[in-house]
Amino acid sequence: MQNYDKEIALKQERINKLLSGIVPDIEPVVRADNPLHYRNKVHAAIGISKGRIVAGTYEPGSHRIIDGGGSELENEKAVAVISDIVKIASKYHMSVYNEKTGQGLLRRVLIRTGDATGQMLVVVVVADHVFPGKKNFVKTLINMHPEITSVVVNINRRTDSMILGDRSEICYGKGYIVDELLGKRFSISPESFYQVNRKQAEKLYSIAIALAGLKPDSKLLDAYCGTGTIGICMSPYCGQVLGVEINPKAVSDAQHNIRNNKAGNVKVIKADATAYMNENASRSKYDVIVLDPPREGTTPDFIKACGRIAPERIVYISCNPDTLARDLRLFEKEDYKAVKAVPVDMFSGTEHIETVCLLSQRKPDTTIEVDLDISELEVSSAETKATYEEIKSYVLKKFGFKVSNLYIAQVKRECGIVERINYNLPKTEGNRVPQCPEDKRKAIKDAFIHFQMI
Repeated sequence: MQNYDKEIALKQERINKLLSGIVPDIEPVVRADNPLHYRNKVHAAIGISKGRIVAGTYEPGSHRIIDGGGSELENEKAVAVISDIVKIASKYHMSVYNEKTGQGLLRRVLIRTGDATGQMLVVVVVADHVFPGKKNFVKTLINMHPEITSVVVNINRRTDSMILGDRSEICYGKGYIVDELLGKRFSISPESFYQVNRKQAEKLYSIAIALAGLKPDSKLLDAYCGTGTIGICMSPYCGQVLGVEINPKAVSDAQHNIRNNKAGNVKVIKADATAYMNENASRSKYDVIVLDPPREGTTPDFIKACGRIAPERIVYISCNPDTLARDLRLFEKEDYKAVKAVPVDMFSGTEHIETVCLLSQRKPDTTIEVDLDISELEVSSAETKATYEEIKSYVLKKFGFKVSNLYIAQVKRECGIVERINYNLPKTEGNRVPQCPEDKRKAIKDAFIHFQMI
């Protein structure tokens, strides 16, 4: 992409302008390794232009389709599939939906790709449950693109701007794909929320994990949790995670992801985040609160409830620097001071920027300092393949003795596995840290091999 340096400079300037005077430490924007073709969710509207079938994005402010629009940022394989769907539709003279008359069949194509797994889900959106030649259409598409692992036909008769209708039919595969994020596996259906830039999402979540300063017994609240990706990725580093999400479909997806990842210390409930905070502020205790609200930010009542719950740290993940700046000022009134902000370029080629911000509870004569090396922030997939409890359970079952978190952490470091929780510090000054005995070291390494961590 041309002028990526200029784009990053403009995003940095915007962040600095909005957060200066509020956040004392603003990190440089975490750049994308490749700012092109990162979007793993690709949507194209189908229409007729100059007598031929076209597919692409809408021209801003209109419903005129730009043929192939947006492809510079989109997954290249997905773009190729959409192009071939247009060729198949043209070859077989398939009808295309007309917004003005309400007639025609083909409306849109939605493609989800798993960057880590290589899986691909194709959703063909049509205006009628009657789809002439559907089997041949799907067969032809699969023959052209064997990388497709699932095809779904979605029926959408709505006249608004919603992409998907309420009814879907699985025509090939399982109807969903699976992708991997920080060593955790997530199912992605047509409606699921999933970060469109997986590589940058791993950096974003790694930063959030580092800033959260979680401990083995930490109790974490994940507000606006969506499908549970953040809480599940943080679960190996704390004792309990409670996710709060208002969207029932997202809650269902989150519960599915919890089961798939055997994240037994994670629970997700359906509730409005602000309402939950207000109802539980007087009786709930959380060590860390993570919030990832929509673009409009969180609410003043949510922020006031944070003051009553009084967690040690708050990690605010924001997709809108304007509302982030507004909310940080409100947090100051509840004695929470922003400590560090780390912008992450999740959406290269657009004006949008994601920011992770750490807030600390202000107490008399106490401060909190965080020193982050961005180059070392990514949590390795090895680190997240097994929890401490799973490793301890494996060793006890196979070797008949117990091992501690401290010993596991020491062996992790020996094996070059990044260790975020500093179990190696003595609980009191002057104490020596016991070193892992050789028999337990071998048993722990055996567990690492079993869980494919080394």
